[in-house]
Amino acid sequence: MDVKDFDYDLPEELIAQDPLEDRSSSRLMVLDKKTGEVSHHVFKEIVKYLRPGDCLVLNNTKVIPARLFGVKEGTMAKIEILLLKRRQNDVWETLVKPGKKAKPGTKIIFGDGLLTGEVIDVVDDGNRLIQFSYEGIFEEILDKLGQMPLPPYITHQLKDKNRYQTVYAKYDGSAAAPTAGLHFTKELLQQVKDKGVDIAEVTLHVGLGTFRPVKVDNVLDHHMHSEFYMVSQEAADKINNAKKNGGRIISVGTTSTRTLEAASDENGMLKECSGWTDIFIYPGYSFKVIDCLITNFHLPQSTLVMLVSALAGREHVLNAYKEAVEERYRFFSFGDAMFITNDMHMDDEAAE
Repeated sequence: MDVKDFDYDLPEELIAQDPLEDRSSSRLMVLDKKTGEVSHHVFKEIVKYLRPGDCLVLNNTKVIPARLFGVKEGTMAKIEILLLKRRQNDVWETLVKPGKKAKPGTKIIFGDGLLTGEVIDVVDDGNRLIQFSYEGIFEEILDKLGQMPLPPYITHQLKDKNRYQTVYAKYDGSAAAPTAGLHFTKELLQQVKDKGVDIAEVTLHVGLGTFRPVKVDNVLDHHMHSEFYMVSQEAADKINNAKKNGGRIISVGTTSTRTLEAASDENGMLKECSGWTDIFIYPGYSFKVIDCLITNFHLPQSTLVMLVSALAGREHVLNAYKEAVEERYRFFSFGDAMFITNDMHMDDEAAE
């Protein structure tokens, strides 16, 4: 399977640089995974495509302001750090720019000494392990000094940190937002519940591997970074019950999808669990848990385009993307959404 099989042409001006004022007013393309048929809507109309007994699965991870700017002790040279994974005892795996200035033993000062870090080791891909020292609560210091780690294709400064968080974000730990969830407002989620749809929350802390390009020609040679996930007993019960009663499992985002598919048994059943997953889903994969997917439009040749192609078929997905470009949809993290469904039937009574 060649990585070029998942390419498409995207004019640069269609990459959304800023979030919309109203989260739920983004556009929504509905794609029938069986026929490839598409239709065009506004995101808040998603309620019309949901049915009583369905289960909507959200990823409740919270993005931490993981980008820190500091200076090297002694030379005062500028250093930028991205927090990737929390290890033990205030040690983090980080991405450091410029890396050559960050040999083991290097000390870095942030916010006039409010936070200091020492490089203690170099690990995979040149990432650095940094031991942090501070007084007080790390999360509060991070909130004061850190910036949201926006994807590299977003060049605008984010005015409001909360717009790169879902309204249901709970557990700190992500280096990137589960962006399919950015379209939901609290009011819209209430409408979903009022319709008789169960809402289950799982956690997957999104790593920067999400944006890591596939650098090999053969898709099968690509290695995914591992990410930490948690499924509570409550979420497992909701998902299992919906499945047993004939409801559909509708995943909000590729991160929720990877969590469910990694955590389930071969029959698609779940129980309380947590762990690390590097699951890589591409065409040929047989889904055990999810039936439908709410997702954004993803980068050409990315593992995320491969995941949606596994669910809806590569040709259907690429044709839908071509139409999205023609219709001037907004792409990537702050862009518009797609609902991949097994039923294009719309319930006109709902969400008026």
